[in-house]
Amino acid sequence: MSDATFMNPKLSVVIPCYNHGQFVQEALESVFAAGRNDIEVIVVDDGSTDPRTIQEMRTLSRDPRLTLIQQKNQGLAAARNNAISAAAADYLLPLDADNRIRPAYLEHGIAVLDAKPKIGVVYGDAEYFGARTGPWKVGPFDRERLLEWNYIDACAVIRREVWEKNGGYRGGMPVMGLEDWDFWLKTYANGWQFEYIPEVLFEYRVMPGSMIHRARAQAQATEEFIADHHGRLYRAIWMERQSVSRTTQHLLRLVRQRMRDRLIPAGLRARN
Repeated sequence: MSDATFMNPKLSVVIPCYNHGQFVQEALESVFAAGRNDIEVIVVDDGSTDPRTIQEMRTLSRDPRLTLIQQKNQGLAAARNNAISAAAADYLLPLDADNRIRPAYLEHGIAVLDAKPKIGVVYGDAEYFGARTGPWKVGPFDRERLLEWNYIDACAVIRREVWEKNGGYRGGMPVMGLEDWDFWLKTYANGWQFEYIPEVLFEYRVMPGSMIHRARAQAQATEEFIADHHGRLYRAIWMERQSVSRTTQHLLRLVRQRMRDRLIPAGLRARN
């Protein structure tokens, strides 16, 4: 870890990096462009193996503007958790090493969390770049939409208390990159509110084989994981007897089926 020292930072930007050395400087410069002196930046090298990233980490280890943590490869969730554990600020912004933020994100996020104690998450719109370009209109928080699929990127300003009450980011997701959906469902279940800023606040790089594309190809495994770990939330929604979409109804049925599978031995199910 470098010897970078930050006096009472307001917000910590945490940047996990695995073999993305060719992009990480863009991510960092997007943070430094805000020109704030109350921002802590922590980069986690998650056991990168490609020579360019290894060299880039050597360079970053000498950069006084940031703290570098180097670890054996543990995955995205662990990298974020380790960075946040080392962070000093009460507000956090996870930023993937291949993405970029707009300077206004830090300003808006801090202002909202300072003014509204019930808000745990501040997020905005995005702009795609790379293999795909164009706007990503995220939209206001919608519980029904979140129950169906994750539509809020990890790149959001959150309270440290949100992360603590959630028990951090959960590892072991069957589909890489969908730790975010699990995290947001826990955030909602814990009673936090989400605030949407209708402005482009970060830039999402799209590459062939991006996490979002792999995730969609493995939807069934993801749905089963969500049903197993968030069944209580989905059952509570069902008990409210509100109108729910077909997708949410499907997940509710899956929750009940997964519960049945755990409670009834396979041999008994086969005889029924």
